[in-house]
Amino acid sequence: MATLVISNPGIGASRSVGPAASQTAPRTGFGAEGTDRTDAEIMLAVAAGDEAGYNYLVTKYHRQIIHFLYRMVHNEAVAEELAQEVFLRVYRSRESYRAEAKFSTWLYRIATNLAVNHARDTKNERMAQTLELDAPDAESGTMPEVADDDPNIEQRMLREERMAAIRAQVKALPERQRMAVLMHKYQEMDYRQIGEVLKLSESATKSLLFRAYQTLRERLKEFV
Repeated sequence: MATLVISNPGIGASRSVGPAASQTAPRTGFGAEGTDRTDAEIMLAVAAGDEAGYNYLVTKYHRQIIHFLYRMVHNEAVAEELAQEVFLRVYRSRESYRAEAKFSTWLYRIATNLAVNHARDTKNERMAQTLELDAPDAESGTMPEVADDDPNIEQRMLREERMAAIRAQVKALPERQRMAVLMHKYQEMDYRQIGEVLKLSESATKSLLFRAYQTLRERLKEFV
């Protein structure tokens, strides 16, 4: 099996995907072919032995998946390890893959299940609850929704207080609501995609997100 070394300058050191990985697989010669096919079609080709297709999909999604997992577990090393497991499971499941949903939906379902299982297996503080909506971006280090580039001390204190309140209230959300908010806010996934990942109908997903945001607005109204 051809392998791909994942290198994410924003989170940790380079790690390889695939058994017995030893070097970076070539990334050339696939771009034009890959963009002419859907991800699902490429994954079906992977099942037929197209290893370049597998490397293409890893290259396309590895950074998104690491960031997604990082925001759930809030631990860089754990996010990287879980991401490796996600792509290993993709490869191991290649022959049983069925293009019944978008490839990205299937991929995020694997990542979500791994993150939830990790949280449930952790005996210390539930790491999947420590997602920080206002945490610095893992890649750029920038803060979201910061209007003032040079805030004074009072502004900085108010912002830190707001961030702490958001962290606490997001941590208190029920598990599915927390997952839905993460996918909706950071991955820009629509109701249908989120519902497919969480195995909910579109209307149930809308209700789930409505309740989550309503709860956050109510509990954070003094900061809004």
